Amino acid sequence: MIKQLTVFLENSPGRLARLTRVLGDAGVNMRALMVADTAEFGVVRIICDRPVAAHDALEAAGFGVSVADVIAVEIPDRPGGLADVLEILEAANVNVEYAYCYVEPSGKAAIDVFRVDDAAHAIAALKSAGIRSLSAAEVYPTGA
Repeated sequence: MIKQLTVFLENSPGRLARLTRVLGDAGVNMRALMVADTAEFGVVRIICDRPVAAHDALEAAGFGVSVADVIAVEIPDRPGGLADVLEILEAANVNVEYAYCYVEPSGKAAIDVFRVDDAAHAIAALKSAGIRSLSAAEVYPTGA
């Protein structure tokens, strides 16, 4: 499993810029960013190289931030790759609460991030089907 930051932002000009500046000034490199919004606030989900440092920097800057465990799965970057993984999770009766993806710079694989109702069961089901989950050290190799 890996750590994901979730930040609740007021939906106003400059708030996302401020969030990213706080992370940049803290020396945190984002690997993935997903923003969902409503009329009043946004929900920002971040995978970064130093989740503890990112959490502390955002909290110190006054942002409402939490940390959640998610799974990251390496999927061949080809049509149907995501559907294959979702069907494995469905067969294992694992509910996907949300998901988002990013592609590695090499372009050899997509990394799909899933928040599921039972991470251990999901990882076991994927492993038995030959799908590899990434460790924290693989997703954010600098560690902190």
